[in-house]
Formats: sequence, C-alpha cells, structure tokens
Amino acid sequence: MVKHLNAAALWPAPPELPSPTMSDQRWTDAIFLHWRIPEPVAARFMPQGVQPDNFDGTSWVGLVGFRMKNAGIGRGPGIPYLGSFNEVNVRLYSREPDGTRGVVFLSLDANRLPVVLAARAAQVPYVWSRIHYRQLQSADPQAPSTGYAVSRYRRGASSRFSVVPRLNAPAQDALSIHVTARFGMHGNIGGRTFYIPNTHKPWPLYAAELHDFQDDLVKSAGISVSGPPESVLYSPGVRTQFGRPRVVIDRGQLPGT
Repeated sequence: MVKHLNAAALWPAPPELPSPTMSDQRWTDAIFLHWRIPEPVAARFMPQGVQPDNFDGTSWVGLVGFRMKNAGIGRGPGIPYLGSFNEVNVRLYSREPDGTRGVVFLSLDANRLPVVLAARAAQVPYVWSRIHYRQLQSADPQAPSTGYAVSRYRRGASSRFSVVPRLNAPAQDALSIHVTARFGMHGNIGGRTFYIPNTHKPWPLYAAELHDFQDDLVKSAGISVSGPPESVLYSPGVRTQFGRPRVVIDRGQLPGT
C-alpha cells in the first residue's frame, strides 16, 4: 500500500528561533503566485552577502497576499487595530553561503499607515495602500474564490487577484515547499545586510486555480513577467514568531578571503 505524504512530511525542520521572541502573529488566507525569472534578474536585488536561491535551474518571483492577525510585541497579545491588517508583497528567494535560506522583499503593501511608517523608518520597503480581502462567486458555487484587491495611494500601481482553492488537493511538490518553507528575510538596513529569522509549522498548502488576475506590483518592483503564474497555491494560514535579527557577514569582504 502506497503511503501518501503530505507537505508537512516533506518540509525541512524549522530552525530553533534565537531569543528573544520579537513578535508573535498569525497569517491567514494566504495566496502564493509564482513565476520563473532568470537568475541574473534576481541577483540585481540581492543584498550584499546573499545570492538567489534557485529551484529547477531558475529564480522565482512571488506575489503573495495574506491577512495579518493579532501581531504583537514579543509573546504578548496582539496590538489592537495595528496588529491586524491586509498585506500583499512581491518577493524573491535568497541564500547565504552557509545555506541559510530567506526571502528578499521588493515591496510590501499594507493598509495600516502607522505600520507602514514604522517599517519604512527601519528601511523595510512598505507601501501604504488600500487592500481589500475579497470572496467572490466562481464557476463552482461550492468553491467561491478568495483574493485581494490593492490600490496604492501615491504611486498608482494596483493589483487584483483571486483563486479558487482546491481543498481536496494538497500541494506536495518540491516547488511548493521551496517557496513557502522560508524561515527569515534578508534586507539591507543602514548599509548592512540583516537576517530576521522566524519559525512556524508547515503551511497547510493546497493547489488553487487562478480566477481573476491583473497586476502592476511585480512590474513596479522592477521585474517583468508574462503570462499566468506557473505556481498557484492557497493556505488557510499559520501562526509564526520572529526572533532577534543578526548581521550577515559577507565572506567575500573579509581580509584574506
């Protein structure tokens, strides 16, 4: 009898989160859309000391929407109002020489101005936008579509995408795990590359069908893609915690290397 593995069985073990816990939050109704892009394109956006983390011979760019729920400081309760908002981000995948994997955010749209201002003060590329979570009728009345509509206040770019989740079709392939089993972000802050770690259980992942799509955010981030995304995924969500950031040492810049 063949044992059918689910995505959780194939995931790498989440790393131990360094103390102290900086934030506890939950991400829900996540949609992942991904396209192949050439590695040299992704390399242009990598912070010092990290390189593109390829899969199947190419780099990948993701358009990801989700609902932040009850984000709090440390292990404390969620911050009222500011701790819950909608977010849509454009991201690439990064890797340090020691194998540590992460994401590099090209943009992060959110609909809470104080959150955006605080993040931008820390040089995280947040953008203030209207973002609506949407549930729409699809061709299958038993499977409504779910998605997001984004409209930036100042920069004009917009996005609209929705999917029909196939909750009877768990996503178990290696690409799905590659773009979701990411336990930290790489970013440039004050001229230095930082890694901000997080940890969470495996996403409950499902295949999904693209229902509605129009996007300017990927292009606005400086990357051109064409056609529908090659990978379309949905997850009801996970709870995650963030740990203490660390500086990424660029081994190529060390004396004698």
